[in-house]
Amino acid sequence: MSTGILYLIPVSMGETNNDRLFPAINLRLLEELDYMVVENEKTARRFIRSTGNKRDFNKLELILLDKRTRRDEISRPIELLLQGKDVGIMSEAGCPGVADPGQILMAEAHLYNIKVVPLIGPSSILLGLMASGLNGQGFTFNGYLPIEKKEKIHKLRELDSRVAKTGDTQIFMETPYRNQAMFDDILKTCNAKHKLCVAVDITLESEQIKTLAIDEWKAMKIDIHKRPCMFLLGK
Repeated sequence: MSTGILYLIPVSMGETNNDRLFPAINLRLLEELDYMVVENEKTARRFIRSTGNKRDFNKLELILLDKRTRRDEISRPIELLLQGKDVGIMSEAGCPGVADPGQILMAEAHLYNIKVVPLIGPSSILLGLMASGLNGQGFTFNGYLPIEKKEKIHKLRELDSRVAKTGDTQIFMETPYRNQAMFDDILKTCNAKHKLCVAVDITLESEQIKTLAIDEWKAMKIDIHKRPCMFLLGK
């Protein structure tokens, strides 16, 4: 018996027009799959409903996989896949496996030679880079920077140095309620001539994407508190 397919299903990044973001196959799979691995059951149901899906949730098994899940705790979806059943996986927002704990399931699936199919959908990392005007040939996604102030400043200096030496764009993010503090630290720490793109609320009606030299940012006010944001540093 052949194995099932693990479908990687992107999720919207807020209240938005889902028809604009997702091809028909994504919406069809949300209606047809009986098993879905999710980071949060409540938000998973909310997203599925937001697509206009009228399915009976009693017939959909949601399997939790979050940042506390260990690799030895993902046996249920692997068992289903080995039985020939198709399984979907959704992140909290954006693409599964990118800045997302779901990567451990994909890694396990490859060990069992299970087919892994990524579907098209929004990635704030690539969308921010596309719009930034910064180097798209060489770039690094650094995920979340350290929370502790001293370590964070050290990391920012390291990223700033990489920009100076290589010209590669350095992409990173922060928890929304710490965005403003991160923005202030970037302005105080990084080379005034380097460029900073602040990409906020990507794909939403309130989307703002702006690239300026750090020196120019110092003369501006921007409210990014509690708003999903990507920071891109380059030259």
